[in-house]
This record gives sequence, C-alpha cells and structure tokens, in this order.
Amino acid sequence: MVVFYVPFAVFILYLFNSLIHAFCLKGELSNERSHKVFRTVNVSITILLISSYIEVMFT
Repeated sequence: MVVFYVPFAVFILYLFNSLIHAFCLKGELSNERSHKVFRTVNVSITILLISSYIEVMFT
C-alpha cells in the first residue's frame, strides 16, 4: 500500500502547489502572504493525506 500511496501523495502535493502558485501570481499576492498561503495549504493537504492513509490502512 505504501508503494502506491507515496507517489500519489507526492503527485497531489505537487498539483496543489502548482495551483497555489498560479493563484498567487494571478492574485498578485505579496511574497510574505504567498508564503503563508503555501504553508497553510501544504499543512492542510498533508494532514488530509496522512489521515486518509491511516483510515485506509486500519479500516
């Protein structure tokens, strides 16, 4: 399961980071604000990926 889930998680993080980057460029966010947005989204997505992995493994 780990063999399939880790590449999936990396792909999801890359996809969301590219979307957030496009959002920051289009919205012309300042450098400080864009770092906060990246950090918030990355932490949220990481928590969701870890919780979904735990749910799949132990259910």
